[in-house]
Amino acid sequence: MPPRIQPTSKETSMNIYVGNLSRDVSESDLKEAFQAYGEITSCNIIKEKFTGESRGFGFVEMPNKEEADKAIAGLNGKELKGRNLTVNEARPRTDRPRSGGGFGGGRDRGGRGGFGGGRRF
Repeated sequence: MPPRIQPTSKETSMNIYVGNLSRDVSESDLKEAFQAYGEITSCNIIKEKFTGESRGFGFVEMPNKEEADKAIAGLNGKELKGRNLTVNEARPRTDRPRSGGGFGGGRDRGGRGGFGGGRRF
């Protein structure tokens, strides 16, 4: 019989997506809600780069998959500071190519361009 391989911590831990967060929810509020279900490795709310304001979602990592599953079942749809949470297992990030911010394309419009569009006096 082959030796039993111990799962790595990556296989037993779970990263949890938490959405529909109120702007009033802090990381400590989120941590407190999840600690009722077990140990938490990390907790972070994603914020706007320039304003520092919450983007309305975050991630909680729990080292025990069974506790994480219980937290998902217990907190999904539950109200926290006036909003019903969306809680599920986080999907791995996919590498998406960055677009130019929505300003690309549409350059070939014909005509003369400029302010008058080819009007002559």
